[in-house]
Amino acid sequence: MLSEQLKVNASLPHSLYRAQQIKDFEGIAAEQAGTTLYGLMKRAGQACFQLFTSHFPEAKKVLVLTGSGNNGGDGYVFAAIAKDAGLHVQLCQVGDASELTGDAAQARNAWRIEQGVIDGIEQADFERCDVIVDALLGIGLLGTLRAEYQRLIHRINQSNKPVLSVDIPSGLNADTGYISDVAVNADATLCLVGLKQGLFTGRSAEYCGTLYFSGLGVENEFEQLCKNTVSRVTYSDVSGYLTPRTRTSHKGFFGKTLVIGGNVGMPGAARLASEAALRCGSGLVKVLTVPENLHTILSGRPELMGEGIGLNKLTNNILQNWATVLTIGPGLGSDQWAQTLLDYVLESELPVVVDADALNLLVDKPAWKENWMLTPHPGEAATLLGCSISKIEEDRFSAVRNLQRSFGGVVILKGAGTLICDGKQVYVANVGNPGMASGGMGDVLSGIIAGLLAQGLDSLQASILGVSIHGLAADAAAETDERGLLASDLFPYIRKLVNP
Repeated sequence: MLSEQLKVNASLPHSLYRAQQIKDFEGIAAEQAGTTLYGLMKRAGQACFQLFTSHFPEAKKVLVLTGSGNNGGDGYVFAAIAKDAGLHVQLCQVGDASELTGDAAQARNAWRIEQGVIDGIEQADFERCDVIVDALLGIGLLGTLRAEYQRLIHRINQSNKPVLSVDIPSGLNADTGYISDVAVNADATLCLVGLKQGLFTGRSAEYCGTLYFSGLGVENEFEQLCKNTVSRVTYSDVSGYLTPRTRTSHKGFFGKTLVIGGNVGMPGAARLASEAALRCGSGLVKVLTVPENLHTILSGRPELMGEGIGLNKLTNNILQNWATVLTIGPGLGSDQWAQTLLDYVLESELPVVVDADALNLLVDKPAWKENWMLTPHPGEAATLLGCSISKIEEDRFSAVRNLQRSFGGVVILKGAGTLICDGKQVYVANVGNPGMASGGMGDVLSGIIAGLLAQGLDSLQASILGVSIHGLAADAAAETDERGLLASDLFPYIRKLVNP
């Protein structure tokens, strides 16, 4: 039943795909499932209508906007079903409907059998419709939008009418989530056959509305045919990495985390990272900072240990003789003290989380290590790759892979739809909220990951679970109010999440 095919939010599949993968394998999957591509198109139209009636139950008049490809064909099928159900349907085609070919032409012909009228876009009645169905481009977008599509999408967005997008909001790149010109601002999006990776990172969350999925009855065949290299991850997938502690546990079982940072004027960053490591369960946490900041860092959290060492007393032994896990970067600065400590870290064989200022220093000291985790935001990623922030955001998947190839280990590209790459697979974590746009959030994440490493998780496990805990803690802390959220507001929720 199609009703069983519609999935939303937590029930969405985990595998994510590129547009070309859908094009290459959906026909074969359909054949194996005993149907055709046109059969899939009819199922897509039915699934869209089912979602339409449940999401917009009061709607009586619908404006269907169709393009020239199969996404437009889905729109024609939807229109025929809606008209047959008694709705008032206006269907408007971009370009000449007589030039449609293949399955889209077959869907057009079925619409005409229903005595359906095909209007031009200039006849679209945005004022009198209740809902707009966007069946313009789907995954067919390549490069920039043609001027006629740009104008039309602006009209859709300016209409203030609710929108259902078929497969993906038109104007949004299915592979990257990037918007080169303008995109439809949908209230609901029904993704078909396989989830497109671009729907889960970058600016996509602003445009998709509520995201639904229908595999159209071929998702099992499709997954067997097409190997994915990008996956969604949720906290429930990885919370089992933390098992209950034995009754005889003591602090020696759970590692020693050394947080390196807190240069002059920046004690708060090191304090946040170190407390986050404690709250995640690291057995012992010590801060290595400049002497003038030691009292400030330790005064409000007596469970922390600390050492204040000036440049003239730094030796490599301070890293090797105590810690099992290192974190460097929060408030580190860029002076000689900071550079010397980074040199020591680069020589160390201990697992290390590299964040903030330490990432910027890596530009002049490039290195490749298997056992480190790099946690750049887009600005730091741009610095590391020698490009602009806009270039990073244009294709976040390529950016995180390029960072991993250049520096090794596990790379976490922060931002909306955080990406985690170990060189084999990219994982997407859709957690967090705009309230996290405040100082210190990244420091807390680096401390969480370090604290998980200290308890025996490997680099990838600690990265995925750390990102999940960080984002969900922020979501819980901002449940009623996002603006004004502080990094330290996450701590009570972190503790709950590390005790699943």
